[in-house]
Amino acid sequence: MNFNPSGAIFDLKQFGEFGDVNPSITDSSTFTFLQAKTMQDTFTGEQEGCFLYSRHWNPSNKYLSDALAAMEGTPSAWVTASGMAAITNAILHLCHAGDHLISSVVTYGGTYAFLKNWLPRYGIEVTFVNPKDLDAIKKALKPNTKLIYTETVSNPLLQVSDIPKMAEMANNAGIKLLVDNTFTPMLISPYKLGAHIVVYSMTKFINGKNDCVAGAICADEAFINDLIDVNTGTAMLLGPVLDPLRSNNILKNLHTLHVRMNWHSKNALYLSEKLLETGVKVIYPGLPSHPDYELYKSFLNQGLGFGGMMAIDLMDATLAWKTMEAMQNRGVGYLAVSLGYFRTLFSNSGKSTSSEIPIETQREMGLSEGLIRFSVGLDFDIEHTWKMIKESMIESGVLK
Repeated sequence: MNFNPSGAIFDLKQFGEFGDVNPSITDSSTFTFLQAKTMQDTFTGEQEGCFLYSRHWNPSNKYLSDALAAMEGTPSAWVTASGMAAITNAILHLCHAGDHLISSVVTYGGTYAFLKNWLPRYGIEVTFVNPKDLDAIKKALKPNTKLIYTETVSNPLLQVSDIPKMAEMANNAGIKLLVDNTFTPMLISPYKLGAHIVVYSMTKFINGKNDCVAGAICADEAFINDLIDVNTGTAMLLGPVLDPLRSNNILKNLHTLHVRMNWHSKNALYLSEKLLETGVKVIYPGLPSHPDYELYKSFLNQGLGFGGMMAIDLMDATLAWKTMEAMQNRGVGYLAVSLGYFRTLFSNSGKSTSSEIPIETQREMGLSEGLIRFSVGLDFDIEHTWKMIKESMIESGVLK
């Protein structure tokens, strides 16, 4: 890829109301109109450039949305109050009662629960497939299929989806490819690879501080405008609006994302290589031993590394718990869910962020009960971090 997401953000000229170098925060729920007809035309969608009500658009949210669209290479974007709000609103806008969608079975537990338990209540059918089995995706297509859903890099098994081939299948079927790119912002640009809609949990790497919950939907202007239409727009009517103060904070954090992703990547690669030397099973798409290594490399935007997410498989949940507790006690990081924080976070996926997925399905998709997922932090002395991890693994009995 020859795309420069960070450069696209820095090319934007976004100023505050009084020439501020940071855009002003618009702390208002509603907006005045100089003429009554302008208000009417705004409601009907005939007037552009006017702000109506912050559930629809807010200047602070618009600044962040424009920056995200620039980063993603999409014509437009819209921010939401959570990553799940982005996922659910995008899906519900595309799929209605009687429709069908195809989803990767290897996906975030909250997404799986929505697809498996919630959508069928409203007459929407879901077929789960292995994201690596393109033939299975093709066979799952039906006349009423509206959508293929996948994650760029799957949570928590770190499989890499072949986005161009999935997009080709979607295009041939006249449907949409929706991709969750939460694990790899800036590293990979799914829209540039053919995806139609890209969603994020900005709670994670994009914001980077674990001090707020937020999401985003990036797509073409037609989809975003339809999504927030005052009469029929799913996001407008369900109302998952992001607070403008949070938008302003995230926008400032977005400008350091390239630096952070590069450092997350360096540290994750270092730890993966060290762990690999011990004989422990390591899953990291930046290792040549990873089955998707070459595919992943072909998608990457240059200069930012392979990402901050990695996993080790200790095969046994009790062993994983002992190791995580020892790592937290030594100061490696925190035993906590979520990711993208400046401190290293780790969790036993099958018992936490993937616990919504039934045990039988976890086994079928290859999720071991001893898998520890790491979100590697911004540690300056990563060698010291490795020593603490190694000591923790000796204490728990993983290493001798």
